[in-house]
Amino acid sequence: MDIVLTGTGSPLPDANRAGPSTLVKAGDTHILIDAGRGTVMRMAGGGSLPIFLSAVLITHLHSDHVCALNDVITTHWIMSQGNATLQVYGPPGTAKFVERQMGALEADIGYRIEHHDTLVNGPRVEVTELEAGDTFDVNDVHVSTAATDHAPVRPTLGYRLAHDGAVAAVVGDTVPCDGVDELAAGADAYVQTVIRKDLVELSPNEMFQDIGDYHSGVVEAAQTAARVGAKRLVLTHMVPAPTPEQYPEWIELAAAHFDGEIVIGDDLTTIAL
Repeated sequence: MDIVLTGTGSPLPDANRAGPSTLVKAGDTHILIDAGRGTVMRMAGGGSLPIFLSAVLITHLHSDHVCALNDVITTHWIMSQGNATLQVYGPPGTAKFVERQMGALEADIGYRIEHHDTLVNGPRVEVTELEAGDTFDVNDVHVSTAATDHAPVRPTLGYRLAHDGAVAAVVGDTVPCDGVDELAAGADAYVQTVIRKDLVELSPNEMFQDIGDYHSGVVEAAQTAARVGAKRLVLTHMVPAPTPEQYPEWIELAAAHFDGEIVIGDDLTTIAL
């Protein structure tokens, strides 16, 4: 199993970081978790494309995590010539979001069907809405879910993916909570969106300071990883985004609380399990 950080950015536009998304490749099964801005281009850089996806898993409906789902749907549709169904899983509200995306694409869908004889129908998207505790299989990858805590965003989900003895926990935006502990327990890789709370608190911008209420800090992520026995802590969605020269500082903060492997990097950083 490989984990590819297809987007390590945040809502803050960054020329070097796509919006939040993570690609898990388990043999021929490719699973995308979230679809922030630039996801499709980063997928291409990571050795995948929407046509190869067996599933898309959505953690929550904040715009920075789903704004490129439109692109994933359209590209999957065109590349499959309308013959494949895209499987999308997410919390309640996901079906309505996808329906509205399809509405936004209505004109485009019509243009393409009129132009291409091989296209006789619009995108085929099958949405499964999940509750915390649901489990299911995507080919030979077993997926389990748990509730995360990103209030006032409700509901939010994290995912645990198991394949051939390897386990990846991708939990999305959240503060530490029982659901995160459940997902990350003993995982080979625990992928956590993080902020530097010490730096955020220095900002005079009140809205920027608000993000500390519902995101895990680096220290909290490291404490979670240590508490639940995760083997690797993977930091993504970093705010404020560090430069490579600043990576050692972030790692040092985490290493004070977690003695396992700590991964931080640019888009397309890949972790082999």
